[in-house]
Amino acid sequence: MCGIVGYAGSKQAAPILLDGLSRLEYRGYDSAGLCVFSEGELKLAKSKGRLAVLRTKTENGATLPGYLGIGHTRWATHGAPSDENAHPQLSTNGSICIVHNGIIENFLPLKEFLLKQGKTFRSETDTEVIANLLEYYYEQENDLMKAVRLTLGRIEGSYALGILCADRPDSMIAVKKDSPLIFGFGEGENFIASDVPAILPYTRSVVYLNDGDMVVFTKNAAQFYDANGTPVRKAPEHIEWEMSAAQKGGYPHFMLKEIYDQPKALRDTINPRIRNGRVVLDDVKLDESYLRGLRRIYMVACGSASYVGNHAKYILERTTRIQVEPVLASEFRYSEPVLGDDTLVIIISQSGETADTLAALREANARGARTLAIVNVVGSAISKAAHDVIYTCAGPEIAVATTKAYSTQLAVIYLLAMYIGEKLGTLAPECYAAMLEGLQRLPDQVAQILVPENLAKIEEAAEAFSHNHDVFFIGRNLDSATCLEGSLKLKEIAYVHSEAYPAGELKHGPISLIEEETLVVALATVEKLFDKTMANVREVKARGAHVLGVTTEDFAGEIEKYADRSLIVPKTHPLLQPSLTVIPLQAFAYYIALARGCDVDMPRNLAKSVTVE
Repeated sequence: MCGIVGYAGSKQAAPILLDGLSRLEYRGYDSAGLCVFSEGELKLAKSKGRLAVLRTKTENGATLPGYLGIGHTRWATHGAPSDENAHPQLSTNGSICIVHNGIIENFLPLKEFLLKQGKTFRSETDTEVIANLLEYYYEQENDLMKAVRLTLGRIEGSYALGILCADRPDSMIAVKKDSPLIFGFGEGENFIASDVPAILPYTRSVVYLNDGDMVVFTKNAAQFYDANGTPVRKAPEHIEWEMSAAQKGGYPHFMLKEIYDQPKALRDTINPRIRNGRVVLDDVKLDESYLRGLRRIYMVACGSASYVGNHAKYILERTTRIQVEPVLASEFRYSEPVLGDDTLVIIISQSGETADTLAALREANARGARTLAIVNVVGSAISKAAHDVIYTCAGPEIAVATTKAYSTQLAVIYLLAMYIGEKLGTLAPECYAAMLEGLQRLPDQVAQILVPENLAKIEEAAEAFSHNHDVFFIGRNLDSATCLEGSLKLKEIAYVHSEAYPAGELKHGPISLIEEETLVVALATVEKLFDKTMANVREVKARGAHVLGVTTEDFAGEIEKYADRSLIVPKTHPLLQPSLTVIPLQAFAYYIALARGCDVDMPRNLAKSVTVE
């Protein structure tokens, strides 16, 4: 969810706010508007975040008295991206105004019911159904809180709602179920958001709402209610993130800044968990007796986080000798997974609020498995629901395409693999020592890749291949998992059709798609499989493909014999190599997106906190 909430400068300005923001052109990315009033003029400036705040200030910084207004932009889940389908959505008589993150599964029968009650619809959205249903009950009951409860009892699906009523021009209601919603405390202003970065410039004091929670608030006060409608007190949590982490800091895009943030994010994630030459995970209660009874580990996540799970299969199986099965969160709860007390389900999510991932976590808990969450946000829904939590220390990640969150998730997998491997005695002491040394060197090696001359070479390659409409990533073993993330980055921000395949699978069908000037990105960092990957490179070259090779320093000379261009990364312990291999792929996607004129930070049709199932 993204957008703005706040007070307009005058009673006359409030309709301007509602009207103007409801007509924000949908642009297919997760962004928010920061509105500033100056002598009646409404200015719209971009502000990154999910449901950010309307700061009603004059040019000299004075607070303006006024009336409540609400608006936000979001991707279209129902209907085309258009003015009519943009948020906020108004009820038939204009008494109710709503912004909504999530999806209402039974909106069609509700819409049919409301049409029979004389309600009209201007949009194709499920959100307008909520507004009209709430208005219907408000007209019946003449009690807004009761109308809200009745409405929530009828709708099925996920939602985080911001609700305004014309009869209560100085207050707002917010409620959530299966979609993230936080409340921020300010001075003479209060906020709702679905992600911390949206309100980080304005407050560090927040409450994470649980499912069923409701808050009724004005600019000076807030009353919280639980799922039963009982008033409750909520103790604010303090956000420790540095403000600078949510700003561009002179970089042209957040994504580039966050690529450069990775050495620091890795240090912050790794260093506190290494003490006296050992990996120490204070918050994890996986003792030796439990671990020895484990028969299977599931890795459950969505998007880039799921590719961390693909890497984890190779890494954890080698270090722990326990079977590991990566499963997409969106499929996990529908696959009737075999779970029990001999199963550990590791849940990975940057926000800690991803709807499919949260649902999978709840399914695992209900079926008796132990759950461990790897998340970036303290107090998030996933962190609260899991039995154990390991926090990444990436800080706020603003760009939609993940970089530093992905890298820190990988780092946590290494730490966990060493932790379990040592407890079970499945990781030999010399292997443990080698991994530990490599892990501590990772931040500096990532920084080594990000020196200007290397980025210039990556940018040059991106310029050369920016015209390609079809790209294939190939690699073996851990490289094949890294290919998935490299391919996704091109899809996400450069809108290039891209596929990733284990190199050995080329001959089983995909090679039929290779034609003149198709770009093949070949990852070849696994030493014992280098020659096999080069054999695949020769196959695609024979069919007219251009090849961009990615390998380690040891094979720099060799890969130049086969590839048209090559990108070289430092060598590290084989199980840690993905953390270095992925860096040039992130930068490659970034520079191709620039060359193609794409909006890097806010790609079309995507959002940061993906909450729609």
